[in-house]
Amino acid sequence: MLGLETGGRIGISIVITTYNNGEYLPDLLDSLVNQEPPLEIIIVDSESTDETASVVRNYSRRYRFIKFIRKKCSRGEGRNIGVRAAKYDYILFTDGDAIANAFWVKDVRIRFYSGSTVVAGKTVQMGYAPFEKLSRVELFFENYDVTFPSVNLGYKKSVFLDIGGFDSHFITAEDIDLNIRAVLAGNRIDYCDSCIVYHRARSTFVSFIQQAFWNGFGRKQLTMKHRDVWSHFRGSQLLAAENINFWYIVRGIAAFTGYLACKIFGDEFSKMPHKVKHTLREEPTSDEIQGSEKPNF
Repeated sequence: MLGLETGGRIGISIVITTYNNGEYLPDLLDSLVNQEPPLEIIIVDSESTDETASVVRNYSRRYRFIKFIRKKCSRGEGRNIGVRAAKYDYILFTDGDAIANAFWVKDVRIRFYSGSTVVAGKTVQMGYAPFEKLSRVELFFENYDVTFPSVNLGYKKSVFLDIGGFDSHFITAEDIDLNIRAVLAGNRIDYCDSCIVYHRARSTFVSFIQQAFWNGFGRKQLTMKHRDVWSHFRGSQLLAAENINFWYIVRGIAAFTGYLACKIFGDEFSKMPHKVKHTLREEPTSDEIQGSEKPNF
């Protein structure tokens, strides 16, 4: 476990989960390799079938602080695996289709150095304009917005481990569940407006509907775990006139369909064979970790 490195800077481990994001990974990695050190980049790939492996291996040969783990897993499970492989005491999460601002790590590091244990950055959507403009539906616990997504989210590693990491049972909304548990454990979520990550919005109608469906599915999973979750929504935001447009309504219908699907079929879905379960105590093997540096467990 490493905290302060040369020059008194806090070391940061960036954990990236990816599946078939090979065409986007060069943009992300180019935005990360020149961030303020000390840092390491851990990419957890759920056995992609595209060029992901070759792209990452090319980068890991040039940059010794990139680690590559291939293991079939869900998004939440992949992040848990990445955290277990991390050598630093502070973690930043992002996704394979994102791009980080040049000062992302530096600005998050300042928040960690000041004592923050959970840092949520500003996520800017890129892509089809109507999809970009759709705001997320916020949910507040202890007056903290817990819907900040894990495409731009930082945790002190000890806090992450103490609250149990990501719940592998969640299809989506695993980041909301994590944030809820962090807040209920007494942590505050420090929002950093200058800690910017650019994230690609869904580019097709089908992918937009699929995302909304699974987001609705995840919201129902939240209510099954946190029984009073609906009391933490702000209805005024849901029905605000400035938020309602055609795509907002379409997204809502798809999300509600996913919500009902979870309510009706949720138990059976969780038994399907594609759900590979891991725990925070399961560490990646040396064969699964590729790159110039491997952690000492």
